[in-house]
This record gives sequence, C-alpha cells and structure tokens, in this order.
Amino acid sequence: MISQSAVPDTRYFIGIMSGTSLDGVDAALVAHTGDRFEQVDQAFVPYPSVIKRALLALHQPAINELHDAALMANSLAELYAESVLKILQQSQLPASSITAIGCHGQTIRHCPDLPDGQAYTLQIGNHARLAELTNITVIGDFRSRDIAAGGQGAPLVPAFHQAVFASLTKNRAIINIGGIANISWLPVDGQVTGFDSGPGNMLLDQWTQQHTGEAFDANGAWSASGQVNSVLLEAMLAEPYLAQAAPKSTGRDLFNQQWLAQHLNVVDDRPENIARTLLELTALSIADAIKRFCPGLDEAYVCGGGAHNGLLIERLSRLMGCVIEPTDKLGVAVDWVEAVAFAWLAQRCVDGLTSNLPAVTGAQGPRILGAIHPA
Repeated sequence: MISQSAVPDTRYFIGIMSGTSLDGVDAALVAHTGDRFEQVDQAFVPYPSVIKRALLALHQPAINELHDAALMANSLAELYAESVLKILQQSQLPASSITAIGCHGQTIRHCPDLPDGQAYTLQIGNHARLAELTNITVIGDFRSRDIAAGGQGAPLVPAFHQAVFASLTKNRAIINIGGIANISWLPVDGQVTGFDSGPGNMLLDQWTQQHTGEAFDANGAWSASGQVNSVLLEAMLAEPYLAQAAPKSTGRDLFNQQWLAQHLNVVDDRPENIARTLLELTALSIADAIKRFCPGLDEAYVCGGGAHNGLLIERLSRLMGCVIEPTDKLGVAVDWVEAVAFAWLAQRCVDGLTSNLPAVTGAQGPRILGAIHPA
C-alpha cells in the first residue's frame, strides 16, 4: 500500500519494466484509489534469444545501428503489448479501464556524465506503437527530463521506494539487484539518497551463459562450487566508479563483457572460480556502499532477480552484519518492485506531479517525468 495524494475513484495503471538483465518484460497492474496504490496482477514475457542477442549488440557502435535500433523498438513494442494483453486477460479488465501504461523501455545507451550539456540516455521501445497496439495512453522516456535538468536520470526508484517502504522509526536500505545493483537509503529524517552501486547480476549472468548454457546461476549453486580469486577481485574492486560519490549511475556502457575481459587478460582460472569472484564483487560493492553512505542502518530489504540468489544474499548478510529481508515483507514482491514503480511514475505524470529526487539524481530541481502518448 502506497500513500498518495487523494484522487477520487479507482484508476488502473500498468507498469512495464525491461532491465539490464535482458531476461524479458515485467508488467504489473496496479489500482490507485484515494491514498491507496496496490498491485493487482502481473505478467512476465520472456525475451526470445534473438531479441536478447540483438539488444546486446545495440550496446556497441555498429554499422546501421540506427536502423537496427528502430526495428528493435518496434519488436519491443509488440512484446510490451503482449504483456499488457496478458494482464488484461488475467484480470478480465477492458483496455478502456486502464488510465495509462508507464513503460521504461530498454536502455541501450546511458551517458549522463558527458560535458557541456551533451549528456543523454536512450531507452527504446516505440511507445507510440505501443499506444496503437493497446489503445491505452502510454507514458515513456522517464529519464530524459531529469538529465536535461542536470541529473543522472537514474536511479528513479528511490522516490518510489520512499513512498512505499519508508519507516517513521527505522532507517532502511532497499537493495535492488537487477543487472545493475542500486541502493535506496530511507532514513527516518526523510533525507533520501540513492545510487547505482555497481554490477548486480549482469556479469555473472553473462559468464554463466557462456560457460554453462544456463541464463543465470540459479541460487548461486555454480558459484558456490568455486573459490574467490583474490587477485581478480582486488583488480575489479579498483574500478574508479565504485569509489565515486553519489549522484552516480551506470550500466552496460561500463560494466560489460569488454570490462570483464580486460581483467581476465591477467588472470587464468577455472570458470567456476571466476563465477564465485563475480558474485563476491557484487556483494562487496553493495556492502561497502551501504557502509559508506547509509549510516545508522536498522533494516535492509532486497528486491530484483538477485534476491533469489541464496549465496549472494548470504554473503551480503555476512558482510553487512544484518539479516536482509525480501521486500515481500513490506508488501511488494521482489520480482515486481520495478514494474510497480513505473506504474507509480505513470500516475505521477498523469496527475502533473514531480517524481524525481534531486538529492538522488543531482538534477537542478524536481521535475515531472515522462512523455505522454495518448490512446
């Protein structure tokens, strides 16, 4: 349940998220009534392997990449529309009952630190086509306005986390472990901060796919069979981004296969040892960031795909010296937090309410986020 400004009657919103893990489309149906904002239903549409390969390719410069990106945006719109149709069928709601879809799109470039006003971020998904396919108003491009105002454009979820998960008596950290890991710090004094801490599942997923054929290391079982390579770990932890102060955000533009390959050039080890070391990199970078930037921590909660990796959560708990609970205990299941967040962002845009946190992104002030494509 999320406290909101009073709005009469019940309105439905759908949030769509496809993140850096490139596993597929998460869609969440939420109901907004007065000061209540509740998840009603959800759907997942996996990415076909051809889509995942094409999206990975778009993260690197290539011949005819503009054409390829446009075609991929059309394909993504169809997958997004499929997730919407799935939710409507499950919930037995007509499209006309949905006020708006909040669609994150798929990030293929994130360059918030370019000088002289040249910073940009690019999420594809053809929101106009999605509006045509669903006959529902679509709100997308949530990050660009924050970047135009001098911000990082990310992370955007700390504002949502504040609305959903903040406590009046406990200093809480919300750890979202997707492809990239991000942290929201929700102290009782209301001085919310948040940032991308570094790699989440992304590097380990790629390594697991390459060496086992599996899309991810289920529960950390493969990693658990290996040993940490201390030389490799120390080299990766020396990445300047990890020591950088917030505001900061990152993605595949930095933590990609090329970044890992550079470190592996000086290390020769068994694949399971590399996997174990990549898991430790995620755990240590998150734990170190929380120790540095979240003073007086009382409680920690986790969401995202990494919440299912038992070894990773065990390592985080040991490093942080506390029990880490799933966000399910706060009312939103770990797999749907980000999709629900983009439904919330859509509602804020429709109602003309700001939804960025300048203290998090570094923007010059609060901004209404999102570009509207009416039904």
